[in-house]
Amino acid sequence: MRKIAAKPAAKTRTVPYDVAEQLRTPEEMAAYLDAWLEEAPDDAAGIARALGDIARAKGMSQVARDAGLSRESLYKALSENGNPSFATVLKVARALGVRLHAKAA
Repeated sequence: MRKIAAKPAAKTRTVPYDVAEQLRTPEEMAAYLDAWLEEAPDDAAGIARALGDIARAKGMSQVARDAGLSRESLYKALSENGNPSFATVLKVARALGVRLHAKAA
């Protein structure tokens, strides 16, 4: 009986997942932010990161201009360690074309 040599397994190549690449429409962007607000309403850093993901999907430079902020300050405010003021959050939301909603808890 003849043995067949096994082929070496092909290496799996992974790439980092970037949610911003999946946010294509204003409806998807709003649904993403709404999910954060619904599922983690006390996670201010997570919500800021979600705004950052949406801003990257739309184009950080354009969002910064529309919000009246520098691109660098927008990146800093919406980074993992950022702590944006509520005024900044409102400016960014307006520039992104999304609204924050309130409902009774």
